[in-house]
Amino acid sequence: MNEVSIIGLDLVKKVFHAHGARTDGSVIFRRKLSGAQSLKFLGEQPTCVVAMEACASAHHWGRAIGALGHEIRLIPPAYVKPFVKRQKNDMADAEAIAEAASRPTMRFVAVKSEARQPWSRPLPGRRLQGNLPRGHEEFGRCFKVLGQPVHHGAKMEGRHADPVGQRGPVNVDAGTGQDLRLPV
Repeated sequence: MNEVSIIGLDLVKKVFHAHGARTDGSVIFRRKLSGAQSLKFLGEQPTCVVAMEACASAHHWGRAIGALGHEIRLIPPAYVKPFVKRQKNDMADAEAIAEAASRPTMRFVAVKSEARQPWSRPLPGRRLQGNLPRGHEEFGRCFKVLGQPVHHGAKMEGRHADPVGQRGPVNVDAGTGQDLRLPV
């Protein structure tokens, strides 16, 4: 039987590394894929377990790959580390992910729905820091303050700008648009 039973997928910014194994643990393939290629490649594979390290983008890719019919398993990175057999590189990580996911006592993280992802929650009533959480640029997401988009790392202009630069990062209440910093 030459059919893959588990695929370990190491997610990197632009290139993914896939490690396919049979039930007995023998290697079927090791591939380096781009994001678009990985969905096409996984769509061609028979239904199996696809395992990834749990991170912000893993939930996005988990939903996309799960829609292809695969079973998704997200593993906390601390649980994958003991399974790395040799030097730390992306292909070794993909193999370690597949090995860790095949263990019967491994603990997994549930894939979050898009509504549960932090950047899809509404912001009214919460404080919006000038230094927004990282990791949202890769999805093209941004937050809105007073109807204007604010991207991570962008300088705010207009009413919320600090021309003197003495009051630190902008701290705006997303619901009212008020500047919450103390006056100079």
